Amino acid sequence: MATPTEGLIRQRVRALARALPAAQEGAPAAVHRARVATRRLRELLPLVHPGSRGRRLRRKVRRLTRALGPVRELDVALETLGGLAGEAPRAAVARLKQVLRQERRRLHDAMAREVQRVDFDTLRRQAIHAARSQRRLDAAARAARRAVRLRSAIESAGSIYLPDRLHEVRIAVKKLRYALELVRHVEGSRAVARLRRLKEAQDLLGRMHDLDVLVARVRALQGSANAPTLRLSSDLDRLVRRLETECRQLHGHYMARRRALLAICMHAAAAPARRGRGKARLSPAA
Repeated sequence: MATPTEGLIRQRVRALARALPAAQEGAPAAVHRARVATRRLRELLPLVHPGSRGRRLRRKVRRLTRALGPVRELDVALETLGGLAGEAPRAAVARLKQVLRQERRRLHDAMAREVQRVDFDTLRRQAIHAARSQRRLDAAARAARRAVRLRSAIESAGSIYLPDRLHEVRIAVKKLRYALELVRHVEGSRAVARLRRLKEAQDLLGRMHDLDVLVARVRALQGSANAPTLRLSSDLDRLVRRLETECRQLHGHYMARRRALLAICMHAAAAPARRGRGKARLSPAA
């Protein structure tokens, strides 16, 4: 009979297996699903297989995450540009789309080759085999560590709009969210509201990051060897202003959520201690 841990591993490996074939073909939604599946699997594996063999297994999954990343980033940039219809100079948007699509075709080929190099059947067998020997996952302790890192990232970012530091907050929010999802699966915790707030913050910070990446790509196009005409360059400047304005607005929304995020960090960081006190009260010796 499969253990709960094995069932959870099988579920996450299956989600990745379903998404990978279409991702290799270049379907944007499948690329996104496959990348999310690798991240969720990576969050679980250290709890299932913490030793050196586990680290090698996690490196294989990380290899998939990194292979899918550049194509996913371009897909998001193209989606963002598609949502700017009527809000940005048409010529600037069309030129940037052309450049991004050319780059995506090149990166998709590289991604497909890299994914093909990963022996997925072996990865699946190793992950399931490791799960069979595990009876209990200390998910709360891992979530507590994630919470401490998020709090540190939030404090480091401060209140000024600093894209690099906000990007670190976004990554930390994502990791804490995935860790708390595991706590909910393993221990049956009722973290629905906290997970929803983390998802909202992740989406907000993700949008900011996507806009920042797009600004960098516009600037790179303006300074490229095939520099656009003066008129197109002016249109690209207008596009940058539009993107940067939204970034500042989103930063204000993030600041309004900052206190709630810190409260989630405090709650998750204290969870192992609360659980320990609960066990002590239930102990016959208590």
